[in-house]
Amino acid sequence: MKPFSIAGVQMRVSSSTPNVEAMKTKIDIVMNLYPWVDLIMFSELCAYGPLTIHAQPVPGEFEQEMCAMAAKYGIWLLPGSIFELKDGKIYNTASVIDPEGSVVTRYRKMFPFYPYEVGVTAGDSFCVFDIPDVGRFGVSICYDMWIPETTRTLAVMGAEVILHPPLTGTIDRDIELSIARASAATNQCYFFDFNGLDYGGSGRSIVCGPEGRVIYQAEVTEEIIPIEIDLEKVRRSRELGVLRLGQPLKSFRDRPVDFDIYRPGVKHQALEDLGPLIKPQRVKELGELRVKEEGQGHDLPKHVVTSFRPPSSGLE
Repeated sequence: MKPFSIAGVQMRVSSSTPNVEAMKTKIDIVMNLYPWVDLIMFSELCAYGPLTIHAQPVPGEFEQEMCAMAAKYGIWLLPGSIFELKDGKIYNTASVIDPEGSVVTRYRKMFPFYPYEVGVTAGDSFCVFDIPDVGRFGVSICYDMWIPETTRTLAVMGAEVILHPPLTGTIDRDIELSIARASAATNQCYFFDFNGLDYGGSGRSIVCGPEGRVIYQAEVTEEIIPIEIDLEKVRRSRELGVLRLGQPLKSFRDRPVDFDIYRPGVKHQALEDLGPLIKPQRVKELGELRVKEEGQGHDLPKHVVTSFRPPSSGLE
């Protein structure tokens, strides 16, 4: 099995102007600094920011530009996600591109961050893909990991590495870091979680190994994070146990119950009693305020230093 390296890009994201050219420049920089990198990954909604007014068809111009960049360097590429417009609906969609510049699969986020990612339709298909002579990879997006069944399903489908681009600028980032570690340990896999900055999130990207240990955690500045992985560690963990102790995937496989609680159509009073999932109503006004807020931020005098980080619009 050949070595395989993944570079995550933690970069500033604008909500009012495209970030595509900046992404292309980052790819150029990564491949000149680290020509041994095999896959580059960006954060959720990195290309156009967190506003649904930037939704566009997929496939489209952005995907074509990213395919050209993947082919230019002969790398795998997960360029975050964009809002996809299709049949009057909006999805949060990530494309996986191979070294020949072809899209091998796409993934639509299954769990939009309701009540805030309003107006976005949930996807309904899991996403795994194989990299020859390396292993099987899975894709999930941000809030998906808060629903642990999504990550477990990817592992059961054979995913040894989970690529998980978030956009988190909210105060629950600490919780997400703990979920990333737990997801890696309980599913005995690598977990790559690359967040953005400014309107792309509050940084603190994290990479965890199959024992749940933190391989690297970023701070809140722009970073390029190249990590070489060894999938033999995943296979040994799954065969012999986490730290040669518990074997959660085998225990799940050999479970004495069928989890009938998840059968379609079954109602659960404890969940029904929670009431409706309430969503904000003035979505258009919120988007306009975000653009206005970013524009005002750019008007700050150059000598003024501020520690204020604008919220990401609540997306996760």
